[in-house]
Amino acid sequence: MYFLSKDLWFPDVGKAFADGLLAVGGDLSVERLLLAYRSGIFPWFSQGEPILWWSPNPRFVLFPERLKVSKSMRQVLRNGGFKVTENKTFVEVMQSCSKIKREGQDDTWITQSMISAYTKLHELGYAKSVEVWKDNELVGGLYGIDLGNGVFCGESMFSKVSNASKVGFISLIQNHHYKLIDCQVYTKHLESLGAENMSRTSFLNYLEG
Repeated sequence: MYFLSKDLWFPDVGKAFADGLLAVGGDLSVERLLLAYRSGIFPWFSQGEPILWWSPNPRFVLFPERLKVSKSMRQVLRNGGFKVTENKTFVEVMQSCSKIKREGQDDTWITQSMISAYTKLHELGYAKSVEVWKDNELVGGLYGIDLGNGVFCGESMFSKVSNASKVGFISLIQNHHYKLIDCQVYTKHLESLGAENMSRTSFLNYLEG
């Protein structure tokens, strides 16, 4: 196990455990977070835990050209009454993501320290949010990191009404020219939209552009 200090570095991702855990400690500074994402690493830890850094193998990703949009979902996009915006209420999206109950999780990994850190990334143009509205109410959304190299690293999404997060996710892909969406780890929800496994080595090649 690698324990990080204030020095700005990460071990080689090939040293990660089988579950993807790579290192413990360090901080959530802008510089370290950007180094992490550019290296195929992301933080994921619960309240009261030290900062845990992960680089899973395989990586769960989505190629935009393989996005699956069902006939019923296309109808929702056209007639569902949703409005989609970007970067309007970044902090509120993060807070909403933190409050969603998720299967197998008793608490949230989107702690106040994470919200503060990613808000700084947002202010610098790296962290982005997608908001989904219905009747002027925020009902869904997502946020993630845009590395500027064609890769969007999705972090979390939420939905207060049926299909709201899907609307936001599909809109993000259709409104941008990303070459790859990083979904990090498997979820059935994202698999239904076309996400698939990729080796960590292949994923790192995409990060390098």
